[in-house]
Amino acid sequence: MSDRIASVERNTLETQIKVSINLDGTGKFNCVTGVPFLDHMLEQVARHGLIDLDIHAVGDLHIDAHHTVEDLGITLGQAFEIAVGDKKGIKRYGHAYVPLDEALSRVVIDFSGRPGLEMHVPFTRGSVGGFDVDLFSEFFHGFINHAKVTLHLDNLRGKNTHHQAETIFKAFGRALRMALEVDERMAGQMPSTKGCL
Repeated sequence: MSDRIASVERNTLETQIKVSINLDGTGKFNCVTGVPFLDHMLEQVARHGLIDLDIHAVGDLHIDAHHTVEDLGITLGQAFEIAVGDKKGIKRYGHAYVPLDEALSRVVIDFSGRPGLEMHVPFTRGSVGGFDVDLFSEFFHGFINHAKVTLHLDNLRGKNTHHQAETIFKAFGRALRMALEVDERMAGQMPSTKGCL
């Protein structure tokens, strides 16, 4: 299997974003977005997914973080689609449960080629660390539409908003890691009876 890496640059009148990823990395993380709490969440994806992430973003944060967060999801999704390649030999499906004290979240992902998001996270507060939690939905919608994955995010319980968010992102990293692992028994075959994804 060739190197599963990608670099994507996205420039609009609202944001300028550069993303580089290595799906077979060690969890190296370099990220400057101007949105500290999102940086903290993305570091969980890198560490628990063993994905190297290098992200630099400049956005119109004088308005709010909406454009930056959404465009980061889009750009990261584009990078994943490129890095994954033809999907031959990968496990395709991934899932993870992650607890953090009182919080417990489950994430399930399918590199199906079909964008779909089911997000059921009843955040107990509207913001955490100065971050509007509504923007997590914008991030994940951007990601799934451009990575072309089906993604189910469920916070099963939790009282602390930070813990709710962190368990979602840790489980997201773990689920990505599982889905993207090379399955030796597949021997380079497409993980679908259709012959394509």
